[in-house]
Amino acid sequence: MTSRFDISGRTAVVVGGTSGIGRAIALGLAEAGAHTVATGTRADRAQAVAAEIRERGVRSIEAACDVGDRATLDALRDRVIEAFGGVDILVNCAGRTFRKPTAEVGEAEWGSLLDTNVTGMLRACQAFHGPLKDSGRGRIVNIASLSSFVAFHEVAAYGASKAAVLALTRSLGAEWAKHGIRTNALVPGVFVTDLNRALLNGTGRGQELLARTPLGRFGDTQELVGAALFLCSDAVSFITGTSITVDGGFLASGVNQ
Repeated sequence: MTSRFDISGRTAVVVGGTSGIGRAIALGLAEAGAHTVATGTRADRAQAVAAEIRERGVRSIEAACDVGDRATLDALRDRVIEAFGGVDILVNCAGRTFRKPTAEVGEAEWGSLLDTNVTGMLRACQAFHGPLKDSGRGRIVNIASLSSFVAFHEVAAYGASKAAVLALTRSLGAEWAKHGIRTNALVPGVFVTDLNRALLNGTGRGQELLARTPLGRFGDTQELVGAALFLCSDAVSFITGTSITVDGGFLASGVNQ
């Protein structure tokens, strides 16, 4: 039974893996025995995470890329294949957000965020499609959000992008199943990261989110690792195009007091 969850010796690429949720997942994959490449736009952060990955007894390379630039993703793919011979796992964590009244959001702001959060994810999936298909056991894990399902005040662009992530996940899950690629999404609840810290800590918004979470606290990024490992493993051989929510009960809750 445990062999179904074993990813040791596989090669994983975590796009947006140099901070926050992505970094936690990258280190978790490495601890589970996968050779792991964590990449982001900042070379210094990529170098630091690569060192942490190697400390866990697996291989890595330092690689920066920008999901807004397909050429950098193609270059990353080629470097990973040269170093490891293939790719088995792709985790898409790159994303950003901003808070602003929707009536005031400019088209350039809207378009730029969707380009990162949705089109950037598509670029990564397209860039790595070939080696994931060649793997015969390719796994894609896309990071969605609670805002894929429910509205968060004044972050309409982010919500639209994360709803699109689930739509893209369903489409690729169905279309690429015949290529041996299982595509699923991980839906984190409220985890404090660099991306959202200013929106949560000591704010009324943060207090409301805590009140609506039955477990009564924000999540620790380490609590996402188990679900991510599951989605990367052979245990999902008959699961594709769906999502797993790790949210402390947020989406299930109604009145909590």
